[in-house]
Amino acid sequence: MRQIPLPIMNTRNSPEPEVEKEAMNKEQAEIDETSCDVLVIGGGPAGATVAPLLAERGYRVVVLEKAHHPRFHIGESLLPANMPLFDRLGVGDHIRAIGMEKWGAEFVSPWHEHTQMFEFGDAWDKSQPMAYQVRRSEFDEILIRNAERKGATVFEGCKATAVDFLSNREGAVVTAERDDGETLRWRARFVVDASGRDTFLASRMQIKQRNPKHNSAAVYGHFRDVQRKAGQVEGNISIFWFDHGWFWFIPLVDGVTSVGMVTWPYHMKSRGERSLSAFLNDNIQQCPALAARMVDAVLVSDVEATGNYAYSADRTHGDNYVLLGDAYAFIDPVFSSGVLLAMQSGLLAAEAIDQCLTNPARAPAALRRFDKMMRLGPREFSWFIYRVTNPTMRDLFMGPRNILRVREALLSLLAGDIFGKTPIWPSLWMLKLIYYVSSLRHLRRSLKAWKARRDLVRAPS
Repeated sequence: MRQIPLPIMNTRNSPEPEVEKEAMNKEQAEIDETSCDVLVIGGGPAGATVAPLLAERGYRVVVLEKAHHPRFHIGESLLPANMPLFDRLGVGDHIRAIGMEKWGAEFVSPWHEHTQMFEFGDAWDKSQPMAYQVRRSEFDEILIRNAERKGATVFEGCKATAVDFLSNREGAVVTAERDDGETLRWRARFVVDASGRDTFLASRMQIKQRNPKHNSAAVYGHFRDVQRKAGQVEGNISIFWFDHGWFWFIPLVDGVTSVGMVTWPYHMKSRGERSLSAFLNDNIQQCPALAARMVDAVLVSDVEATGNYAYSADRTHGDNYVLLGDAYAFIDPVFSSGVLLAMQSGLLAAEAIDQCLTNPARAPAALRRFDKMMRLGPREFSWFIYRVTNPTMRDLFMGPRNILRVREALLSLLAGDIFGKTPIWPSLWMLKLIYYVSSLRHLRRSLKAWKARRDLVRAPS
């Protein structure tokens, strides 16, 4: 589709009616050539999920991606609940071809003498026993190319710079700039913000709020010659707690392992003049169980850092726009929920947008359903994330019992099985009750942990 900048009408020195009419017809033709039904800002997992689903239904979909695929991205660990979404998009075999099999998750605590392994096959629903670890550069490119194959028009190296919503719910004019400086504009009936942590719309609308209950940063790199487990569990993710937060340990298919530290802002401030590489290594040495597996490790990438400051937008949608994935909310990555929440939001958005565009009378109800489900994932994951470094929660993770199937329900949460019909909620409520009762039994320890965390999550001055 040929892209032409939208004309700007000049109301001064108006021409004669016939000339004006001819000019308006020409301008309208140009607008039609640059129009689309849905414009998606961002070509990551959220954008590359909603785009093909809508294109398959016959909508004209444009995707703007500021980078060029393949591009590096963190967040390599997937969940079993992702697998049906891959097959629905038609990319399941492609993901299996690039992935390291992940059958469970291991939790390692310096305050306990044993490690705790969770296997997804022991969750409530036994039909989704595994997932994959993937290089995000390969994974994201598979998704965006699939969107193109399904009929979406993808512009890489094209950054959205402005969205002007029109009156009377007539859509929006989206302005973007290519790498070479060329400016493009589209008139879209519906806008999807899948810009990730750029939070394109939420930032411009001033509806993005930092989450006061959580505040962390990550430092990470890729390593070779790391000691892995043997057999089927080789690809399992490992979570190592230590005094200042936790580490992830994610084996990838080519012998590289992603290792990252998630820690509090005040600990990040203690880095001083050290390089990121030295800071990461020094902290690995403070976690003996992880350090033992990295005795011969060789760094094969730059060490990078990112502020994982948790946030959410005040709303998930408007009359003709939605916010997806990290463009709506970001939470700590300890449960590998990022890609799942992004793709699930794309699935939810496709259903809601289809209703909005085909049956406007049902749009409010469709958007209310979308809003309810969008808030579900961050809410349920966050309850556990806020408490995962609490000693009471660590005890529950390291010694889970299956009273009233609470262990199976916890495994279902860790597998991402929270959007379907699996009846895990009474058991999760019971697990929360057990947590509160245990906290009261150890009240002094609980209060000390609560006060410490309250101080830790404050942003440094």
